[in-house]
Amino acid sequence: MKKEDCFYLGKIVSKFSFKGEVLIKLDTDEPESYVKMESVFVDYNNNLVPFFIEKCSLHKSDLLRIKFEDVDSEEDADDLMKAALYLPLTLLPKLEGNKFYYHEVIGFTIIDTDFGEVGVIKAINDTTAQPLFEIDRNGTEILIPMNDEFIDTIDREAKVITINAPEGLIDLYL
Repeated sequence: MKKEDCFYLGKIVSKFSFKGEVLIKLDTDEPESYVKMESVFVDYNNNLVPFFIEKCSLHKSDLLRIKFEDVDSEEDADDLMKAALYLPLTLLPKLEGNKFYYHEVIGFTIIDTDFGEVGVIKAINDTTAQPLFEIDRNGTEILIPMNDEFIDTIDREAKVITINAPEGLIDLYL
């Protein structure tokens, strides 16, 4: 399994018991959706390694407490600290309407209702207070906030997102 075929689920943040249990901070609004998992891929030494789950439960509502098969001691758990967890993209529920996963819209064309074709989404910057579309317009980078009020429609078949950006925003970059 390759990383590009997977989505980031979360990260092992701490040990929970001397029996090898770990706590995972999930990158989701619905941690309860992942309590019944049978396995995950762990980024271990830059390889995605399948780990099978013996026991899994919610811990303090936003963490998952997991006991992996063959991780039976504190030392075993230490070896996994800070490791990222992944699941195959095929396990993501399909989103409809104006909801989308960041990875899904890379390569989509952005069209503004006033300006016209803006360019192609090359990445999503989610390190800022508000995520941004990073758009390539013939070599010029244009950043547009991913604000629900700006997004009019998403046409997944045509790979087009129609927006209504604030007046003058796109012109700032040109």
